[in-house]
Amino acid sequence: MRARHIVFLVTAVIAAACNQARDESQAKQGGAPIGYVADAANMSPPSGIAGAPSRSVVGEATAPPSPPDPGAAEQLPSQPIAPSMVIRTGDARIKVSSVDTAIAQLQELARRVGGYVANSSVQGGEKELRQATLELKMPADRFSDAQAGLNSLGKVEYVNVSAQDVGEEFVDVTARVENARRLEQRLIGLLATRTGKLEEVLSVERELARVRETIERYEGRLRYLRTRVAVSTLTVTVHESEPIVGDLGTGNRIVEAFRNAWRNFVGFIAALIESLGVLLPLGLIAFFAGRWVWRNRPKRPESTQPPTTE
Repeated sequence: MRARHIVFLVTAVIAAACNQARDESQAKQGGAPIGYVADAANMSPPSGIAGAPSRSVVGEATAPPSPPDPGAAEQLPSQPIAPSMVIRTGDARIKVSSVDTAIAQLQELARRVGGYVANSSVQGGEKELRQATLELKMPADRFSDAQAGLNSLGKVEYVNVSAQDVGEEFVDVTARVENARRLEQRLIGLLATRTGKLEEVLSVERELARVRETIERYEGRLRYLRTRVAVSTLTVTVHESEPIVGDLGTGNRIVEAFRNAWRNFVGFIAALIESLGVLLPLGLIAFFAGRWVWRNRPKRPESTQPPTTE
């Protein structure tokens, strides 16, 4: 029995060495190993040994395992990306030759980019430059076209554009709405199966009304953010330049200068006449006071010595 064990072990070692040599030769040739005895542990000892199976186990042809993908371990779990929500507003000031013509051109520009003029105001007085301020509303994707169209109106003095990113707020409010809706569904289910006291039922209904009000407030905020993102605002101020010959009003500047000089002279005379109400009484008082002082001044004594003669 002991000799048979030794023979079995020697046979297993020889078989393992043969299989290893055959695998190495096939690997060098680029082929895959064909069915062979898997290993010495899977080999069945010869029949007659206690506890040994009655037949040998032969390994089946198996394909070599595919190498692991190096990029698979580096792939991160997909995360929700915040939407790009930017509110764009602009402010511009342009010097034009005519305010009325510029207003018509701005209205045409708003229609051309698919927008409209929301608010407008025109200012101008006798001694003031005429200017107008128009607020243009347009789709967000046409904001650059509207900004480029300002160059045809006149001399652009400045253009300020600001962008406010509200994507984080939009994601936060959306999550709050979803949580509030889940709470609403739980409250509805609780109210449908509630069989307690009337006071408890009313308490659940009040909580449900509060949650629904919160949902409506959040949904209103989301609608507001979507509208502000979809529509951009451009506020344009146009003003006329100061004339070289004419004044801010009408007429020639030289003629207006003579008129201003005459007005200043008349104003000076009027101020002088008004001041006589104070100067005249003071002059009279000073005249009579000086006369009284002159009359009451002390007289010098006359000399009694005769004049000397040579």
